[in-house]
Amino acid sequence: MAGPSQRPGQEHEIADASLAGLFVRPYRLQRPFEQRVPFVFASPHSGRLYPASFVSTSRLSPLGLRRSEDAYADELFSGAVALGAPMIAASFPRAFLDVNRAPGELDPSMFDAPLELPVEPPNARVNAGLGVIPRIVRDGAEIYAGKLAPLEAELRIGRLHRPYHAALSRLVEETLARFGAAVVIDCHSMPSAPGVPQIVLGDRFGVASSAGVTRHAERAFEDAGFHVARNAPYAGGYTTLLHGRPDSSIHALQIEINRSLYLDEERIELHSGFEAVRFRLNRALAGLTGIDPALLLRAEKRLDAAE
Repeated sequence: MAGPSQRPGQEHEIADASLAGLFVRPYRLQRPFEQRVPFVFASPHSGRLYPASFVSTSRLSPLGLRRSEDAYADELFSGAVALGAPMIAASFPRAFLDVNRAPGELDPSMFDAPLELPVEPPNARVNAGLGVIPRIVRDGAEIYAGKLAPLEAELRIGRLHRPYHAALSRLVEETLARFGAAVVIDCHSMPSAPGVPQIVLGDRFGVASSAGVTRHAERAFEDAGFHVARNAPYAGGYTTLLHGRPDSSIHALQIEINRSLYLDEERIELHSGFEAVRFRLNRALAGLTGIDPALLLRAEKRLDAAE
């Protein structure tokens, strides 16, 4: 029980120093010396700091828990900082908390008492076990041996999800103020499978990004030698939904890269192709961030700029 000077949940933090560390620093932020391009890069699923209490109470092995990671996506896309764009990356793993889900995408059946947080009506992702607090890893294995306390949801969303998205929103606002437009690039990797392309661009079928911005991105990746698809099998998640407002000159594009290009997916280790793929990816990012700024402006602004 918490002592009289402790706030609710503090005893949970003290019991797990690794979790307390994540609460202090839930994300890593890299900034260029000067932001030169109207882009913000985000890596929500590459976090690999696993709380000890989470690992010890899971039914899965540490390697099994890592099946949900977009492993090393933050390192793959880190060249964006040298191009003059800030990059934010979640420190915590996706299996623990998925910041590419809305905070209300919760499954109440995972908890041993009623939740006090707002809960959205269940959708296909939550029903499949892939809500904001996942029930399974990507290969379908169950994470937890038993029910969670509601406090878990409150702590993870309040101390990890909210700070991550608040920081990302500040980066977008700063970029919009500086350049008059902003593009959020949400960086992911995807499991390999027959027929899966090398790169998938997700713009929520034209809702989160203008057609011109998506076409420009597609050409940049094709020019770097990648086979590119749009919106299938991934069209974008909560980040693109939250930030993609082309009518306000804010675009959001999710980029998925096939893990087989750089990763031993069984051992979750980089293989010999990593540096070559990162070189090609840096070339694509240089082309992407070199977009004509006028393409980022909403129609009325483009007309004003032309006069």
